[in-house]
Amino acid sequence: MTQLIGQTGDQHTIHHDRSWEQFKLIQKGFEGSPGVRLFFYSGTIEILTPGSEHEFFKGIIGMLIEIFFLEKEIEFAPTGAVTQEKEGIASAQADESYCIGSLKPIPDFSIEVVFTSGGVSKLERYRLLEVPEVWFWEDGLFSVYRLRRDAYERIDGSEVPELADLDFELLARCVLIAQTSRLAAAQEFRRAIQSK
Repeated sequence: MTQLIGQTGDQHTIHHDRSWEQFKLIQKGFEGSPGVRLFFYSGTIEILTPGSEHEFFKGIIGMLIEIFFLEKEIEFAPTGAVTQEKEGIASAQADESYCIGSLKPIPDFSIEVVFTSGGVSKLERYRLLEVPEVWFWEDGLFSVYRLRRDAYERIDGSEVPELADLDFELLARCVLIAQTSRLAAAQEFRRAIQSK
């Protein structure tokens, strides 16, 4: 794998029994701090400073998704880690998120890279924010969840219509290839998309 400079592991802090007002003060205190992600749900504040390994995988996944959009000529708006929140209820910042077509208040899907925290436990937060689909990258695999009425259901592939042809096994394989060569990963992914 490529040598990563800087902090490789995530730094994760959790504060329980906190109010929305306390969260907003902490959020204000972190304004202008690049890379810090803040979350609020049910009186719990989480502060995450992703390490270089986390950011590496986030970036590779984003690169490959954008290659898919470009090859399939799908108009999209990358919304990255934009803060999604409902006043007094929940706040989240995905690792990556995208709107199909133009910008919307809620992304069509959000992506979470899981190293030290979160995973499916973050789904309740996303449910309150009404994000239609959430993808998790953990231990070299993707898991995809679709919001149905009032709960997420694990599904085999994306139900975003424009992503119906996205092969998650191919995507995962190319993310892993990118550990040794980003160019080889992009070329392999592009070739596979063009051959379909």
